[in-house]
Order: sequence, then C-alpha cells, then structure tokens
Amino acid sequence: MGLDDKIDNKSEELGGKVKEGVGKATDDEKLEAEGKTDQAGANIKQAGEKIKDAFKS
Repeated sequence: MGLDDKIDNKSEELGGKVKEGVGKATDDEKLEAEGKTDQAGANIKQAGEKIKDAFKS
C-alpha cells in the first residue's frame, strides 16, 4: 500500500471526526456514532499500514 492509501485513511479519519462533531452539535446520536465508526475503521487501516511498513524495513 502506498502513499495514496495512507492519505485516504487519514481523510477517512478526519471525515469521521467531522461527522462526530456535527452529530454532537446537532444532538444526532446516529451521526455521532457513524463518525466514531469511521474513525475506528481508519485507525485500523492505519495500523495495518504501519505493520506493513515495519516489515518492509
């Protein structure tokens, strides 16, 4: 996986933070939960990227 994947994962994480923030601001628990889920998924993908990078070294 390359730089594009890392950028995509980071943008997914940031999008999740935005969703979570909007959900909190509008008292929309579903949107807030979606944001947290998006962040968690992105963090898992980022962890996988770090593991792959460690084995490449």
